[in-house]
Amino acid sequence: MATDLQIAVPKVSSVNPATGELLRELVCAGELEVSAAVARAHAAQRAWSEIALQKRVAVLHDFQSMLQQKKSQICEAITSETGKPVTEALTTEVLVVLDSARFLIENAYRLLRDESVPHGNIVTKLKSGRLLHEPYGVVGIISPWNYPFAIPATETLAALVAGNAVVLKPSEFTSLTALELESLLRNAGLPEDVFQVVVGGGATGAALVHSQIDKLVFTGSVATGKRIAGAAAERLLPAVLELGGKDPMLVLDDADVDVASSAAVWGAFMNAGQTCLSVERCYVHRSLYNSFLKACVEKTRALHVGSGLDPVTDVGPMIHERQLRIVESHVEDASARGARVLAGGSRLQQLGANFYAPTVLADVTHEMRIMREETFGPVLPVMAFDTDEQAVNLANDSEYGLAASIWTRNQQRGERLARYVQAGAIMVNDVVSCYGISEAPHGGVKSSGLGRAHGRFGLEEMVRLKYVDTDRMPGMKKVWWYGYGASFARQMEGFVDFQFARSLAERLRGALRAAGVVLRKRL
Repeated sequence: MATDLQIAVPKVSSVNPATGELLRELVCAGELEVSAAVARAHAAQRAWSEIALQKRVAVLHDFQSMLQQKKSQICEAITSETGKPVTEALTTEVLVVLDSARFLIENAYRLLRDESVPHGNIVTKLKSGRLLHEPYGVVGIISPWNYPFAIPATETLAALVAGNAVVLKPSEFTSLTALELESLLRNAGLPEDVFQVVVGGGATGAALVHSQIDKLVFTGSVATGKRIAGAAAERLLPAVLELGGKDPMLVLDDADVDVASSAAVWGAFMNAGQTCLSVERCYVHRSLYNSFLKACVEKTRALHVGSGLDPVTDVGPMIHERQLRIVESHVEDASARGARVLAGGSRLQQLGANFYAPTVLADVTHEMRIMREETFGPVLPVMAFDTDEQAVNLANDSEYGLAASIWTRNQQRGERLARYVQAGAIMVNDVVSCYGISEAPHGGVKSSGLGRAHGRFGLEEMVRLKYVDTDRMPGMKKVWWYGYGASFARQMEGFVDFQFARSLAERLRGALRAAGVVLRKRL
């Protein structure tokens, strides 16, 4: 008797990390589905790029208005999938996206319009040059779970206003938030195939990397980023890679301990420490070390840990068990090597499977994993230093270089030291919030990645530059064309002297030798 064979369809599950509740299951997009989405994007992109820039800006304006109106709904969706407090969903995601839209609405025309290119060389004065900013075509975006709305939305808006189509592969843990972004853009008037979400895990992401996209923007781990960079290099696919950080915080001997300790606690524990810009290494001048630790411990113990939907919650759950185990292993390694656990250091199982107590570690060293590897959890490791030079050396002793902060009452001192710290962004007397400054570029050095997001430089990542040169004397043969000969060589030597010799006399002699070059016979 014949039997029907059922083929299992790969799915991903969206789960509330605070409660374990299954929010929704979604079917994964396979290689064929991803390729089809990219093909539809290519078909739609040309018409999108050819409409007036003002109309693309108008779509962003409508998107911004809708997001402002639906902010509470979007925040709850973010919190349901990530566990972060609703307040953080508002301030670090929705507000960031609203301001990113504001920046693009105000600046897109100025930054994307054709630019005149002046010519300094005398021989090219009869030419006019223009620089064009043209869209790549289809931009593929692979985004992470920790900021499932802010990261893909800010990148998507820049790509769209520049005339690209976008295919987004969100984290398998936060697919529903990406679908909220898709709904907002569609309701704002964006043509359907100009922005598409393909849901799935690693296989879906790999399919997008190997598809016929024209540029890739990836945010994730160093290990995955390196594999993606290798795959992109095979066909010279341009890529922007934001690969995380191990951000240092330097508290100098003249810092305000109360203010700096509050910053350290917030910078280490917001979003349960699952932020690429988190304070993951804290270096404090020895004269302030004990008082700083005391303040951090007191403030850490005052934090309310719980469900992000509870308005009193300061710190929510971690995203899943696997990430929590990484945090546990880092704390256990540090403790075994002599670090002191002053607060936290354990799971909060009474709250749920994914909760870990905000943890303060003292007497850490660079031999510990907690100071070398990205922890991505609610841990604040604190180490003492004696001199500014030592602090900078410790900050730079890392494979990462995303961002850093320096704490001092002396602004000039802080800005001077900032020049020596190896990072894409340095904040003096603040942490993390540089990501929310739409005008400021976001990206790192060393293993923290390549390229930039946000602001002018983020928008420039979404366009190809094309130089167009037009000669104003089309009927004239150019003096540098064939018909060389000995006299032409002497004339051109004179021309070089006329332009670049150091003395006025040499320049005048050069001009006399070059005078005949315009009248010479050319082929």
